[in-house]
Amino acid sequence: MKYKWLISLLGILFSSFASAQTVSNVVARQVGGTVEITYNLDMPADISVQLSLDGGESYTITPKALTGNIGQGIKPGHNKIVWNLLADSTDWDIKNARFKVISKKLDKLTFTIRGVSFTMVFVEGGTFTMGASFEQRSVAENDENPPHQVTLKSYYIGQTEVTQELWNVVMGSNQAYYKKGGKYPIESVTWDDCQNFVKQLNKLLASELGEKSFALPTEAQWEFAARGGNTIDTDIYKYSGSESVGLVAWFADNGSKITHSVASKKANKLGIYDMSGNVWEWCEDFYSDYSNYPQIDPIGSGDGNRHVYRGGCVNSPSTCCRVSYRNCATPGTRTPYLGFRIVCR
Repeated sequence: MKYKWLISLLGILFSSFASAQTVSNVVARQVGGTVEITYNLDMPADISVQLSLDGGESYTITPKALTGNIGQGIKPGHNKIVWNLLADSTDWDIKNARFKVISKKLDKLTFTIRGVSFTMVFVEGGTFTMGASFEQRSVAENDENPPHQVTLKSYYIGQTEVTQELWNVVMGSNQAYYKKGGKYPIESVTWDDCQNFVKQLNKLLASELGEKSFALPTEAQWEFAARGGNTIDTDIYKYSGSESVGLVAWFADNGSKITHSVASKKANKLGIYDMSGNVWEWCEDFYSDYSNYPQIDPIGSGDGNRHVYRGGCVNSPSTCCRVSYRNCATPGTRTPYLGFRIVCR
């Protein structure tokens, strides 16, 4: 009797498998008294399976006899779940049974290389006003205008600036001017240096990334994260996480013109540190003027001779630490106050 129940439900598995956006290429097949469910995952996620007994109107049952790539922090790539149906209850009316695999993106991803860990924070995609928005306009520079609508896909961004210890394990040496090591931000890196870093990082973590990769943030990704992403509500700040620059930033008035350990000031609403102050941060884009037109995942001009950098530094006045403030330099520029953070996209 149980075997007939297994065959009947298996037919439904093939025809009604549902998945969230990070799950693809789902295949289910019977292996003896079990069903093997294979799927591809494009980013690390928490994975669960739910069962419906009313033709998919509601999913209220969580099967118990599941093993394999299910649960918290499942890595991207080709994964498999084994469902021991015979070990689960047989009291269900399975005429209208349906089930689905659910993926929940992780709020944070932590990677470790040779004992050095770093964390990426999830930024849910959305639409925002980039540039001289109303809280910036009294002090906004000409190149922050016109304010314009930008829509971005979801991505992960570094919780902190890239540290000297991470740079050292990836690149094999510490080229910072302020060689403090550990959790202090790497600086004195050119835009080209940063590109070499992300290439090496992608090689070292290829098995964990799947089809994703690390990169410098675009200017729009940087600003959206600095503003707090979709957490923006009635509290809209000039700086990343506060209207009081001293709470969130090491800058000219409190930084003593030397870099400080990352994450030693208050985070913004997404839990990201130092997007105002400490060191300037390179972006992917060439510097170019803004447009009035709404944009989707912009990457600035396709060519030029200067790249954008953002956020202010320990040697900057407060106005340079604003979330919309822009600066730029040639890709070979190297200063003790210029570093970067990364995105995963």
